Amino acid sequence: MDKIEHRMVPANGLNMHVAELGKGPTILLLHGFPELWYTWRHQMIYLASHGYHAVAPDLRGYGDTTGAPVSDPAKFTTLHVVGDLVSLIDAVVSPGEAKVFVVGHDWGAAVAWALCLYRPDRVKALVNMSLPFIPRHPTLKPVDGLRAIYGNDHYVIKIQEPGEIEGEFAVWGTERVLNYFFNYRNTEPILLPKGIGLVRSSDDPLILPSWLSKEDLAYYTSKFEKTGFTGGLNYYRALNINWELTAPWTGVQVKVPAKFIVGDLDLTYNLMGAKDYIEKGGFKNDVPLLEDAIVMKGVCHFLHEEKPDEINQYIHQFFQQFN
Repeated sequence: MDKIEHRMVPANGLNMHVAELGKGPTILLLHGFPELWYTWRHQMIYLASHGYHAVAPDLRGYGDTTGAPVSDPAKFTTLHVVGDLVSLIDAVVSPGEAKVFVVGHDWGAAVAWALCLYRPDRVKALVNMSLPFIPRHPTLKPVDGLRAIYGNDHYVIKIQEPGEIEGEFAVWGTERVLNYFFNYRNTEPILLPKGIGLVRSSDDPLILPSWLSKEDLAYYTSKFEKTGFTGGLNYYRALNINWELTAPWTGVQVKVPAKFIVGDLDLTYNLMGAKDYIEKGGFKNDVPLLEDAIVMKGVCHFLHEEKPDEINQYIHQFFQQFN
């Protein structure tokens, strides 16, 4: 960990904090919510030792990256974030290296799919985790669809009103909110009925997941206490705006070599229709260069931290084909 270098990179109007390690072909590692570059610490060390240049940014609105207007969710569309990444790629790759490998998880996976859809010329190959490619529905906005299926208590619906969920998070405290998400192992969607918080009592002892140390949680907590959660929540608040802006890509396939990994206990895998889409041909139709979709048994959402050795090997074995 002490060999990982940190620097600030001007990217698309932001000052983007980047962690990097190693030399060789560049692998861009994209985190989700509520995460930071730090979520890739195990992968960075492994990939650097196997001849890669591992680059893990704090995405727009997160961590030590500054310059994003967090008061305006409309500035957190996938077009904005992909713009950040293209600018970042230009800044961190070696001369003559036009394409990079990409690894994404959760919202980082959504952004990675968007990068491959908008700018496939910049991506050699992709490993995405937890969130499969979700094609744009021609008539139904995503937030409206979630509300129709799960009602107003679904966490994505609750997030839509700026400030509301932040107020609830403030009651429970940054550390407990983070630990709630890291510990979540229910395959059912997260529902937040009014008046019911994330934890029963702020006096309950913290029980960490097996893969997270006190020091790990302390690092995440220190960063989110500084920035708050609004930057990360804005990605959810831009869902319907994304839908409006991406009409030109309706029905377009992702034509980048890809591998997908998900845990069978991940709530994303257990969403209505997700298993059939992943396993019965729909996913492969939308991503024709998808090599395979691996479902890890007994593994939950943060699979790259819960099972880092297996994930590292999957990434390395897949990318070896394209060096």
